[in-house]
Amino acid sequence: MKQLKYSMVAGSIFVLAAGSLAHFLYQWTGENSFVGLLTPINESIWEHMKLVFFPMLFCALFIIFKCKRSYPCIVSSMYMGIVTGTLLIPVFFYTYTKLLGKDIFILDLGTFVLSTIIAFFAAYKFALVPKMQSYTRFFGCLVCLLFLSFLFFTYYLPNLEIFADPTIS
Repeated sequence: MKQLKYSMVAGSIFVLAAGSLAHFLYQWTGENSFVGLLTPINESIWEHMKLVFFPMLFCALFIIFKCKRSYPCIVSSMYMGIVTGTLLIPVFFYTYTKLLGKDIFILDLGTFVLSTIIAFFAAYKFALVPKMQSYTRFFGCLVCLLFLSFLFFTYYLPNLEIFADPTIS
């Protein structure tokens, strides 16, 4: 259990660091279109969901490889954590902005941090639940759907609020 806790704490730190760097990577690479598939290309909520999704996906591969023998539910729990953390970004953002009537930068940072911590905490807790293994395919499909959606909707934006860049008026 100590190895799993360590992996989740290290994973949280990795996602927070990698997500923070990813926020700027598209601009730093001269707006490289491949980099834009994996990192935010604008300030929309949809693009900010990538800050949790891709770093946690990469981290999950390492944790799964490291812990699969000891924790048979680690695959499903990491998938569930990825989905949870990614979807909490818009949930927290829209909740606080509707309540306060405005966007506040420090709360945006808090949304990212809290989403990441909850994602790894949930993954840790559910890695210890034997029934979780039966949900591997379900959560795996959700991760694949999110992955493909990020790739497609990066450059083909529907006219929905979640995809709108608030810096463009």
